[in-house]
Amino acid sequence: MMKRFLVCIALLISATLSQAQSIPKVKMAEVVKYFSKDNDTVYVVNFWATFCKPCVGEIPHFIRLVKQYEKQKVKLLLVSLDLPGYYPAKIAAFVKKFKFDTNIAWLSETNADIFCPMIDQKWSGAIPATIIINNKTGFRKFFEDEINASDFEDLLQHAIRGSNTIGKAKDHSVEFASEPQ
Repeated sequence: MMKRFLVCIALLISATLSQAQSIPKVKMAEVVKYFSKDNDTVYVVNFWATFCKPCVGEIPHFIRLVKQYEKQKVKLLLVSLDLPGYYPAKIAAFVKKFKFDTNIAWLSETNADIFCPMIDQKWSGAIPATIIINNKTGFRKFFEDEINASDFEDLLQHAIRGSNTIGKAKDHSVEFASEPQ
């Protein structure tokens, strides 16, 4: 009986640890490195938090459309800006509840004066915030606002083609710093 109890406890601890480890801690330098690769991939990096209603509202569209365009080499990274007390358990539970099946990381930095300019010099730190990049074509757009599904799809198509002229999508963009710091 005791052996069975210990096995159950071990499985429970293992499951908890594996869930906690599924969302890595990252520094902003690692995020910038993620999308700075010199290849033909379109990178979408979204900054969000579990308590941000507009953030949570746009994420399902991002996931669905990135999966739709994955053959065109589109990748998504959701970077949680939740408070340290939310990491990892509350973020993992939230991700599981809303079925956010994509790459997710938690930013383990708190000084927005340092990490925001690494993404864009004009980023105030407000969320949702999204950067879409295609290094091969030079496409770079930063948005400090919620993006609806239609505008996001239009942006993805432009990013894939490398066109910096946005058609029907509202231009929420802020000029991207020439070089991430």
